[in-house]
Amino acid sequence: METIEFQQLDETLYYKQLNNGLDVYILPKKGFSKTFVTFTTKYGSIDRTFVPIGETEPVTVPDGIAHFLEHKMFEKEDGDVFQKFSEVGAQANAFTSFTRTAYLFSATDHIYKSTETLLNFVQEPYFTEETVNKEKGIIGQEITMYDDQPDWRLYFGAIENMYHNHPVKIDIAGTIESIDGITAEHLYTCYNTFYHPSNMLLFVIGAVDPVEMMAFIEDNQNKKTFQKPTDLKRLFDEEPTNVAEKERVLHMDVQKPKVYVGLKAKQVDLSGEEMLKHELAVQIGVECLFGRASSFYTDVYENGLIDESYGYDFSLENGYGFALIGSDSEQPEQLAKLIKEKLAQSEQENLFTSEDVERIKRKKIGFFLRALNSIEFIANQFTRYKFNDMNLFDVVPVLETITVEDIVNAFKTIQGEEQQTVFTIMPVSGRDQK
Repeated sequence: METIEFQQLDETLYYKQLNNGLDVYILPKKGFSKTFVTFTTKYGSIDRTFVPIGETEPVTVPDGIAHFLEHKMFEKEDGDVFQKFSEVGAQANAFTSFTRTAYLFSATDHIYKSTETLLNFVQEPYFTEETVNKEKGIIGQEITMYDDQPDWRLYFGAIENMYHNHPVKIDIAGTIESIDGITAEHLYTCYNTFYHPSNMLLFVIGAVDPVEMMAFIEDNQNKKTFQKPTDLKRLFDEEPTNVAEKERVLHMDVQKPKVYVGLKAKQVDLSGEEMLKHELAVQIGVECLFGRASSFYTDVYENGLIDESYGYDFSLENGYGFALIGSDSEQPEQLAKLIKEKLAQSEQENLFTSEDVERIKRKKIGFFLRALNSIEFIANQFTRYKFNDMNLFDVVPVLETITVEDIVNAFKTIQGEEQQTVFTIMPVSGRDQK
């Protein structure tokens, strides 16, 4: 078992890759009574075209299948897995994102029992056509519910505007039509391909003895038989750097218009520390221009163009990345216009001062160090970073190295009018209701 020291943060991480390829990380936390465990596969909603394990030709599966599979994993022949966790006082959950599916629990007691339950239920699939068809109605209701949520539609509307071909533009849950085509065979194909231990990561954090816990996990895995790991082949259509649609409006039952300006990233082939530094540099650049301490924010706030819903962010994954800036606003066109003008100005002159950069770096470091008091934050973020060959605990030292020049260069990858889109949700008018 390998130990990895992060002296600046006073953390010691324990790591071992098991014989079946599973990566196990354990982070004991002194003074914590709760333990949090996540079992995550590098498989999300964008993985719709791939070569199944043991085959040579690619297949394209129905949209929403990763999320559908997550739901079905909890249902077994002998009942619902949630019941097993609740019997020992553990709280279980799961989520599917664009790039991963995670199963997790938190508990203060019976940690080994819950860890065993987590490992076993994720590694024992049970699907039948009858149970699959039953689930379609449940997930269909979930899809309908999200379709009625303006903020969700705003988020995905902006992404849809940006992307021509990449499946990030498709809702994680799919559509009612796409999930109707899902079969038990589809689920087994996806499960057998992406749920191999070599494509998964187990992360344990909290009140645990790392040596005992690692031995317990290894013993559990040694009792099971898996196919030999193979290299996964995911296929994606070529994606242009320009946005698919410059502007689009959706009418919904909202009191006030909502608007997002989306900025599509050009550089999406990074990994490791290079990716970490690039993502942090763009985030700092976005905050310099549009953060709550910026002159832009002061102007639009004082002119009543934004409210407390105002937000901005940049996220990057392998194959895609984007920034979103926007707010509920009575004047969405004017707000979008000013955002684009600020971006155009940043192309003509350097708006990133060393004073602003240092201030934002200190702010981000402070936020990160406070977040390390949350074992849930660490567990959920660690896996996302690791799947991109980054390390969560490198955030602070990498932040400290970022310069104004780094930010100028990184920000160029989201600049350019051809990379900008505007998505607006407008209230339904009397004419629309007829």
